[in-house]
Amino acid sequence: QVQLVESGGGLVQAGGSLRLSCATSGSIFSINTMGWYRQSPGKQRELVATITFGGITNYAYSVKGRFTISRDNAKNTVYLQMNSLKPEDTAVYYCNADLVYSVDSGTYSTWGQGTQVTVSS
Repeated sequence: QVQLVESGGGLVQAGGSLRLSCATSGSIFSINTMGWYRQSPGKQRELVATITFGGITNYAYSVKGRFTISRDNAKNTVYLQMNSLKPEDTAVYYCNADLVYSVDSGTYSTWGQGTQVTVSS
């Protein structure tokens, strides 16, 4: 079972930047859509940004113009560059990827373990 391994979270002051990374732990055939979601205490998990294999992106309105999602298909890795961070961006950020294990295996939606992002005011 391939896992998603996230890195890059931490504590930053408001207005600062962080870059999250998410890579697969093993070999797979392909990855379709990859994305980042976040969850704050007492709130539901929400979409932050997604990116298709071909590079089409989608962002939550609250992060448009501040966050940039990108991916390296050769490395099976997705990134989230977060600029102009606000205290309300504080959350656990989760990576999600639609993994394809073989040409006829179907797609499996897989989550990472999450990484904490804390933005101080």
